[in-house]
Amino acid sequence: MSAPIERRSLLPLHLARGGPSWPRILDQIPSPPEELWVLGKAELLGLQPAIAIVGTRSPTEYGRAQAERFGAGLARAGMCVISGLARGIDSAAHRGALGVGGQSLAVLGSAVDMPWPRGPLTDRMAREGLLISEYPPGTGARRHHFPMRNRLISGLADAVLVVEAAHASGSLITARWAADQGRDVYVIPGRVDHPMARGCLRLIREGGTPVGSPEQLLEDLYGFQLAPKTGKVTPTPPGGGAGDLLQALEGETLCVDELAQRLDRRVDGTLGLLVQLELEGWVRRGPGGLYGLHRPLPQGES
Repeated sequence: MSAPIERRSLLPLHLARGGPSWPRILDQIPSPPEELWVLGKAELLGLQPAIAIVGTRSPTEYGRAQAERFGAGLARAGMCVISGLARGIDSAAHRGALGVGGQSLAVLGSAVDMPWPRGPLTDRMAREGLLISEYPPGTGARRHHFPMRNRLISGLADAVLVVEAAHASGSLITARWAADQGRDVYVIPGRVDHPMARGCLRLIREGGTPVGSPEQLLEDLYGFQLAPKTGKVTPTPPGGGAGDLLQALEGETLCVDELAQRLDRRVDGTLGLLVQLELEGWVRRGPGGLYGLHRPLPQGES
């Protein structure tokens, strides 16, 4: 049962759809929420790049270790790790991201001031990460809330990674939302004879991409790899298209969709280039998923 969080100096922030801090990425999904309440580092909301990591509440030790490994590896690469704060895979992914000083966001099936489940990780997420919900303060967790909140987990992310899932796991609901929203679905295959791999194997049969490392996921989704040992990102050369993108951002802040439309490019390609340019210090991302220049363009670039 949900219990009120210790408020200390933390108070929920209310966001209305269309407002200045609203994450525009949610306007792209079916049935977007009209309101959100957040608790914690509100600047994380709508930040891209972001990867959702989901899975069973009853993982194997292997699954738990992989969730933490991917959470840490993706966070080191600058990804915001999104999950649902549930016991098991979700919690391991959050711990992995926070453990390396990374960014993590949890979408709840209750109000942010009545989080479920409660525990040290929940309090840590409210301090170091972000709790988000479409349910107003005082709303406890209800069974029917969780399938609906899953659409926000996938909707806020560029892709969803399923670590371990049984045949009827709720994680498969998140994967279905992701597919409906045009998000990529990645899967850690697991042992073919283990019940917690059945849902993952089913997703692979349905078109999910199997991955074995954070590096492989990053290369497939964004086109760059983590440098071995250091954990730092080694971006591929952005090519001639970077100049046009930087010029489009001069004096403006735009979301990925607006940039792609202005440049007549695919959204995924535009996002991949933005990730590279952000890691190189050319662009910055802010609230609402808006990108802008981080430093002036050299003479001759504008």
